[in-house]
Amino acid sequence: MISAVLLGFLVLLIGGCACVVWAERGGPRWARVVATVTLTASELLRSSDKKRRRGLNPSSQDDD
Repeated sequence: MISAVLLGFLVLLIGGCACVVWAERGGPRWARVVATVTLTASELLRSSDKKRRRGLNPSSQDDD
């Protein structure tokens, strides 16, 4: 069951990346929409990872 979920996630990931490339080359409107969703999800994951890293690794500004 878990392998089917991971396989589905992998298919969505590869399809999203393909739509980003296709939209960059002037693909159809639906490909541009999928590319926008893919890039937005990527930015959200990237920003949440940065916030998580900051929480785990406190800054050295407290060392006055």
